[in-house]
Amino acid sequence: MTTRDELHYWLALLHLPGVGPVRVRELLANYGSPQGLFEHGARDGVLEPDLRAALREPAWEAVENDLAWVGGQRRILTLADPSYPPLLAQISDAPPLLFVHGDTEALVQPQLAIVGSRNPTPLGEETAQQFAKALAGAGLTITSGLALGIDAAAHRGALAGKGQTVAVFGTGPDRIYPARHHDLAHAIVDGGGALVSEYPPGTAPLPGHFPRRNRIISGLALGTLVVEAALRSGSLLTARSASEQGREVFAIPGSIHNPLARGCHRLIRDGAKLVETAQDVLEELAPQLRAVLAEETASSISEFALDADYRRLLECLDFAPTAVDILVERSGLTADAVSSMLLLLELEGYVASAAGGGYARTSKESL
Repeated sequence: MTTRDELHYWLALLHLPGVGPVRVRELLANYGSPQGLFEHGARDGVLEPDLRAALREPAWEAVENDLAWVGGQRRILTLADPSYPPLLAQISDAPPLLFVHGDTEALVQPQLAIVGSRNPTPLGEETAQQFAKALAGAGLTITSGLALGIDAAAHRGALAGKGQTVAVFGTGPDRIYPARHHDLAHAIVDGGGALVSEYPPGTAPLPGHFPRRNRIISGLALGTLVVEAALRSGSLLTARSASEQGREVFAIPGSIHNPLARGCHRLIRDGAKLVETAQDVLEELAPQLRAVLAEETASSISEFALDADYRRLLECLDFAPTAVDILVERSGLTADAVSSMLLLLELEGYVASAAGGGYARTSKESL
């Protein structure tokens, strides 16, 4: 019999009929590993007869087809892989495998999901792009679903902000959907981002796949921002997933006469954070960002502190608390840039946040 490595068994697990992510975790808890499941589960009378039969005849041909897709910037991550995004691994129905085209590092960076209508108003599309550009410029990776409308605007905004963006597919990783976003998908990879799917290569864009992929969009991110959404919108499902996963939910309000604002208004009534600027999002996520970035950026923040803009901002700070809007006025920097820089300066110890929302300079020298 041909020797197979652990990835072969993970992929064979993916092709078991009728076995979803939650069931996979149960099986792995009982058998220790995919290989252990296939070697011992086929003889375990506790398992259903159909499952035991499938374990006796793994779909090795499908596995080889999946492996043929791997190469270059294309990888397969399993739940046991150190590169598997830790936030996503926390959700109860995390995908056992991820097919990733692009930089897997983008999946472990602090992310914000931006979602909304496939048929937005021109203002909604512009708003999504502006928010994504500002937040990507502030250091957040922007995650969405590559769909028409708000999703595409969010990806383009992140690229315009010279930041990373992640697109989660409801198809196989080799099937860009919609096809008109072929160039956008390649720009995402070229820009240091990633295309992600839980479905194997060749999987068609079936309707049921897209609601399921929404849990991955929210699961990768610290929070989800809904820009425009009708009352019956897939974006509300993404927001619900985010809430159930213990993540933040943000919504941008709109005109009471705009039907695409009603979904956002419902989210706000249900407890979503109302946001009007990108700074609102950054301020709300600051505690989570500090926790995520503390270890990753500690060694590199000192370099940022020597940057001319950081020096300028430090010179604008007093040893008494100063409000952010005053720092924006003094420095001439944008509000989003100031919020992002203050977060990094606080992590490094150059500034301290005050109870009233202002920031004060510490005794640490800037040189």
